[in-house]
Amino acid sequence: MSRGFNFSAGPAVLPEPVLRRAQAELLEWGGERASVMEVSHRGKAFVAMAEKAEADVRLLMDVPDDYAVLFLQGGATQHFALLPINLAEAGQRADYVVTGTWGKKAASEAKPHCAPAVVADTAPSSFTTLPAAGSYAIAPTAAYAHIVANETINGVEFPGPIDAGAVPVVADFSSSILSRHVDVSRYGVIYAGAQKNIGPSGLVLMLIRKDLLARRGQPRAKILSYAEHAAQGSMLNTPPTFSWYLAGLVFEWMLEHGGVAHFEVENRRKASSLYAAIDGSGGFYRNPVDVPARSLMNVPFMLHDAALDAAFLRESEAAGLLALKGHRDVGGMRASLYNALPYAAVAALIDFMADFSKRSG
Repeated sequence: MSRGFNFSAGPAVLPEPVLRRAQAELLEWGGERASVMEVSHRGKAFVAMAEKAEADVRLLMDVPDDYAVLFLQGGATQHFALLPINLAEAGQRADYVVTGTWGKKAASEAKPHCAPAVVADTAPSSFTTLPAAGSYAIAPTAAYAHIVANETINGVEFPGPIDAGAVPVVADFSSSILSRHVDVSRYGVIYAGAQKNIGPSGLVLMLIRKDLLARRGQPRAKILSYAEHAAQGSMLNTPPTFSWYLAGLVFEWMLEHGGVAHFEVENRRKASSLYAAIDGSGGFYRNPVDVPARSLMNVPFMLHDAALDAAFLRESEAAGLLALKGHRDVGGMRASLYNALPYAAVAALIDFMADFSKRSG
């Protein structure tokens, strides 16, 4: 058996050094004489690991002191519902800028808990564009303005925060967290499922401005309250300990390699090379996304003849290029270029694409 180059959109590739370290520590973690999965989350060793993971992510993202860092269970979809419960009064307006499948779902999941208003929707372009500047406005009475910073399925990414005035911007960064510099202070909440650039599934990282934790929100059990989780250091109940531990290893690995600045350079190199190969293929391959809206992390592309898709997927997998099938809502192919994917994987994909087009053109 040999590891292939994994282009999966999520759960996604993890750094090989992290996996090897976890493998070596699996039975005996540190001096605990037990696995990290077997020790108490309230024990000194795990608490120290958790505190270091928070300190490392604060360093990686330059998180201001007036933000809480939460390590929560579940996935980002769960928080489509929890965000309005925590941040909005019942029936209060919350504004949604919809640029893809996940933004659409976020607005839908909010309906039982607030009054979501879709102020911009790029569905008419099949989610291949961003809304034009000045084409929409955030209501000053809105509880928050929600965006999906990077649409995993559609391959569309905001280059920066939207202008919402005094209204806090809440952003799902699941597919782009830690991939490039982000000014955290421009957002009220940043949240991300771990299974792209952080670690395995089952964990959500949330950066939330502390004043937002004081909002009354709606009646809810303590387990659904961000303020309660923050007060308990994300240990209100038993957390996903192994996912948290692996996230901590990923943060260490990133810092050892130069932090977010290093990975942003590498990610731009990977993405620009792949887009150039697609655009320069003479029409054999095509990326449908408007160039200014193209994602660094998720690159969908189509073959000029969909009848070739099955052969492309079969032969690419045989060549060690894994999980290139596009999402069922879009079709075609999709290459996800997360931090742990080396440039060599993109180079191998580009070589395969060139060879396939010569043989099949």
